[in-house]
Amino acid sequence: MKKTLKNDHYTYRVTWLEEDNEHVGLCAEFPSLSWLAPTPEGALRGIRQLVAEVLIDMKRHKEKIPEPIASHQFSGKFVVRVPPEVHLELTLKAAEAGVSLNRLANYKLTHNGK
Repeated sequence: MKKTLKNDHYTYRVTWLEEDNEHVGLCAEFPSLSWLAPTPEGALRGIRQLVAEVLIDMKRHKEKIPEPIASHQFSGKFVVRVPPEVHLELTLKAAEAGVSLNRLANYKLTHNGK
């Protein structure tokens, strides 16, 4: 049975950086860290190794270790503050569409504002 590494549950992303002509590996829980590599696989491998090393250092110095985002429990609710005129506009659009403001906001968030 494979032993799970302490860095396995974090959220990683690899993207292309045109200005550097390389791929960059990122970790959402450690936004100050990144790893450049010529291949996506190298960028992922590099950022995962870097996170593992940082975790060892944090543990050694008794620093608080970030909890992986995937370990969080999400309620499905969050509050968004908007200017009163935007609130009015959205309320009118929801009424005209015959839906609740919540349903309209949910639709706009999940369909990129369209």
